[in-house]
Amino acid sequence: MSFSELTKKYRPSLTDKECASLDIIGNCLCEKNEVMNLTALTDEKGVALLHFWDSLTLLDTGLFKNANVIDIGCGGGFPSLPLALCSENCNITSNDATLKKLDYVAETAKKAGIDNLKTLCGRAEELTHEVKYREKFDIAVARGVARMNILSEWCMPFVKVGGYFVAMKGEKGREEAEEAKKAIGELGGELVDIIDVKIPEYDYLHTLVIVKKTKQTPKKYPRRNSQIQKKPL
Repeated sequence: MSFSELTKKYRPSLTDKECASLDIIGNCLCEKNEVMNLTALTDEKGVALLHFWDSLTLLDTGLFKNANVIDIGCGGGFPSLPLALCSENCNITSNDATLKKLDYVAETAKKAGIDNLKTLCGRAEELTHEVKYREKFDIAVARGVARMNILSEWCMPFVKVGGYFVAMKGEKGREEAEEAKKAIGELGGELVDIIDVKIPEYDYLHTLVIVKKTKQTPKKYPRRNSQIQKKPL
């Protein structure tokens, strides 16, 4: 089965146009991965279910409609590319510190006919001190990247009050969320939900940790990355 056929098996709402674009994204990923380390997954099943289907579970939160979204540490374009393709009127900013990865994401988006995605190169803890990015997004999302208490300091300053930070975590998502409660509160957020996501055909449990931004993040955050890593909130 193709990338899209496997994805559609568990997400039947996908349109023919979306399926065609997912196949383009999958083929681009596998081709580029031969010269650049984008993913450990290159088989159809792995890409379809652990990248595409997993990314699209964000849509089930009901938050991703008419939203201005930033994907922190997007890497090979997940969840950015599937999210931009299948969301309702979302504008996606794919952020990464590695320009080569962002060039790949932008090129793939163009090939797949995605026109609501743009890229932003730089370190999150530096970009959020710039007025044009600080508290300007409805949603910040990050997949993996770092533990929740560290990730929150990178992501929360991007989110406007009333918006959301959604962390895509593994099976220890609930443990990490509990560990990060103090950090979330200090950064102006409130933990509102944790959604368990069982990956079809795999014995994997993923979690979506949803944080609502209830007040402005103090200007001193985020700190320099060396401080964040050495002494997480």
